Amino acid sequence: MTTVVIDTNSGFCFGVVYAIEMAEDELDRTGSLYCLGDIVHNDMEVERLKAKGLIIIDHEQFSQLYDCKVLIRAHGEPPETYKTALQNNIDLIDASCPVVLKLQHRVKNGYEKSNQIQGQIVIYGKEGHAEVNGLVGQTLDQAVIVNSIDDLQKVDFHKPIHFFSQTTQSTQGFLEMKEAIEERMYQAGSDVDTMFHWNDTLCRQVSNREPQLKLFAEKHTVILFVSGKKSSNGKVLYEVCKKQNPATYFISDTTEINPDWLLNCESVGICGATSTPMWLMQEVAQKTETICANF
Repeated sequence: MTTVVIDTNSGFCFGVVYAIEMAEDELDRTGSLYCLGDIVHNDMEVERLKAKGLIIIDHEQFSQLYDCKVLIRAHGEPPETYKTALQNNIDLIDASCPVVLKLQHRVKNGYEKSNQIQGQIVIYGKEGHAEVNGLVGQTLDQAVIVNSIDDLQKVDFHKPIHFFSQTTQSTQGFLEMKEAIEERMYQAGSDVDTMFHWNDTLCRQVSNREPQLKLFAEKHTVILFVSGKKSSNGKVLYEVCKKQNPATYFISDTTEINPDWLLNCESVGICGATSTPMWLMQEVAQKTETICANF
């Protein structure tokens, strides 16, 4: 008989829980609420909240709204969003994650210091990601975004560098990028000790899941990793599982489970990203148990 186990450490991080609770409280009161961008990078959860009255809008639509309430999701927003809200008399329900807000403050301070020494802000993250857009906004859009070693060609290694990271990037990736910057600064003849200022701004609730997932992936024959395809965190954590256990499969919902994956396996581990709701992992577990029972 196949054992099916859900990873108790998987599921929403506290920032996402906070944002969803704020949205649901308002929806219970009024039945309708605008949200600037997907409240979480999981289509199933977004559809659930849409059914309760959540209306997803983009920044262009936001700029055309007046006299209403809009939720700011956990990813945070650049200063321009708050200016627009003031101009248009929009009441913001700000569910920005405290970890992200702290990082925005550090980036803003770093930018002000960097300007005094003709330096540059470098952010390790995914270009176009909502959180990264909020960080870049703290620098008047002057920050350099790097997501791979190849992107370092955009950096001037003769100038001082303040280095930050999107909160959900992998620990290994961040350290590799930091070391690559140091190496290139040495090659450029720059004084790394005085010109390179790096900040470990990874969310520990996210980064601590990597070692936990490695242990979880080792314990089971097959791993079903449940995540929305838009989730950066999901892609990172999936790779952590896949590296530890090659029999790891990325799915977004129960319809993507291939019964062939589950043949003759002793145990199936189900886990997910910080944007994956527990109810969805439970649905996957139930479907997996049904499939295995019919073999």
